[in-house]
Amino acid sequence: MRDLGSWDYVIVGAGTAGCVLANRLSEDPDVKVLLLEAGKRDNYIWIHIPVGYLHCIGNPRVDWGFKTTSDPGLNGRSLLYPRGKVLGGCSSINGMIYMRGQAWDYDHWRQLGLTGWGWDDVLPYFRKSEDHYSWDDDHHAQGGNLRVEEQRMSWELLDAFRDACEQNGIPKTRDFNGGDNFGSAYFQVTQKSGLRWNGAKAFLRPASNRPNLHVQTEAHVDRILFDNGVATGLKLEVEGSEAKVQVDGELILAAGAIGSPQLLELSGVGQPDVLKAVGIDPISENRNVGENLQDHLQLRPVFKVKNALTMNELAGSWVGKAKIGLEYLFKRSGPMSMAPSQLGVFARTDPSFETPNVQYHVQPLSLPKFGQPLHDFPAMTASVCNLRPESRGSVHVATPNTSDQPDIKPNYLSAEADKRVAADAIRLTRRLMASPAMQPYEPEEYLPGPDYTSEDELVKAAGDIGTTIFHPVSTCRMGTDETSVVDGRLKLRGFENIRVVDASVMPSITSGNTNAPTVMIAEKGSDMIREDRRAAGQERR
Repeated sequence: MRDLGSWDYVIVGAGTAGCVLANRLSEDPDVKVLLLEAGKRDNYIWIHIPVGYLHCIGNPRVDWGFKTTSDPGLNGRSLLYPRGKVLGGCSSINGMIYMRGQAWDYDHWRQLGLTGWGWDDVLPYFRKSEDHYSWDDDHHAQGGNLRVEEQRMSWELLDAFRDACEQNGIPKTRDFNGGDNFGSAYFQVTQKSGLRWNGAKAFLRPASNRPNLHVQTEAHVDRILFDNGVATGLKLEVEGSEAKVQVDGELILAAGAIGSPQLLELSGVGQPDVLKAVGIDPISENRNVGENLQDHLQLRPVFKVKNALTMNELAGSWVGKAKIGLEYLFKRSGPMSMAPSQLGVFARTDPSFETPNVQYHVQPLSLPKFGQPLHDFPAMTASVCNLRPESRGSVHVATPNTSDQPDIKPNYLSAEADKRVAADAIRLTRRLMASPAMQPYEPEEYLPGPDYTSEDELVKAAGDIGTTIFHPVSTCRMGTDETSVVDGRLKLRGFENIRVVDASVMPSITSGNTNAPTVMIAEKGSDMIREDRRAAGQERR
């Protein structure tokens, strides 16, 4: 058996959170840090070209290729559920949108009793990591690790959609990330000069020459080793061979909303009935491990258009593809530099909502479903998601084998409130497309189709056209109650020397894309870990 030695910090998962943790914790030269990643290095060319997400999602080289179980809310459909399997994790295959959410999200966490997690508390951590291309003010900063830039192209059709929003009381805004994201704007993205800026580039590469940091790829963790409630090590496979690791300080799970609860369950921590059913001996009961799964379900209404250029026809010929390639080659701009979604809109489906409750990802293109070719007619997609879903799903082990995917049950549209928001979101989309600003383009609803009009019909339509927007969180919920998985300092309840630091700890989902909040959680978690180590050292003295 290969012995990887003993370490002060062992981090499981080199995704967004793991890369941040590895950088910040290894700043202390007196500690040894081991970062474990089941995937390979991020040297696949399509990771770095923004449009390359089309070649990454579903590709076993960089994606775990998970699928959900059949979902009743989606009329029995199962969805592809991408998760990054590479250095940088999901930041290597995601949509690159830099979005913090709303101040309300974090103030709500604080109101749940999580002192230190309010908006004013977390804003400094957002600023700490940020390297904004232009702004340096109370909300933004320059000089951090995570590059944030404007997109490198715009579209006449999307500009018209912004005008349509304004005609419906949704203002144009300069910044989605100041705590109130009401309005429309082109998304800002985690790119640098037209290249993806993933967690590995941002945080891992600057620390790669530190002698106290070791990064081990192709390391599949089988289970955590506990001794009387203390995390002492890991049993794993490295490049196909059995191995072990000793933890002298802290074990930190950063495997994400799917991987972290799966590893806890494989190690005997979770619901005893779930574990026994697959042949795992329980060592500690926590019925919230793998529960509380939350995700943003995006509905993808498609409208045929006229009199405007869209990606459908631009990329529909070899001549168009050649022009796109040449523009990117010489200018690092054009469609190959595009994030999957260009224009963002935050709005209310009902005036009773205190803050925006839906988010649009508007695209000058359309396709039957992800991974299939674009439609052969000019069209646009006004994708819209419920920002604060009440539906709750779960992630649980299906077998005792770490290489087998767990059962992922999102339970979309299982809450009545979510059904109402879905129906209202389709109605709002139709109002926006019927606005004067859009009339030069003669929009014609293609999906779900104008025949869906009643509440029940619209809910069914939502189930037909809804899909994940890749934001799973909350499966290792942080809380002050004894039933939460981790406490406010991200420590696993009932154990010593182990924390969870990733998107799984969110007590509730944030109102927008979840990558930037995950960076924040890892920044704050790193400070907590270092503070506790210093405090323990002072006690020993």
